[in-house]
Amino acid sequence: MNKDQVKGSIKEAAGKVQEKAGKVLGNTDQQVKGLVKQAEGKTQKAVGDVKEVVKDLAK
Repeated sequence: MNKDQVKGSIKEAAGKVQEKAGKVLGNTDQQVKGLVKQAEGKTQKAVGDVKEVVKDLAK
């Protein structure tokens, strides 16, 4: 597991929390920010996944 995978997972989880908090508080802006953060986290994790595959193929 590389740093992009870890950071992406953390960012995705934080986005989920932010989205849920926005929903509870009725704050649409926070919900949207949470969804954006989740997408960023998923993308960063995917980049990390690709890096791992490339590293494994290089062995």
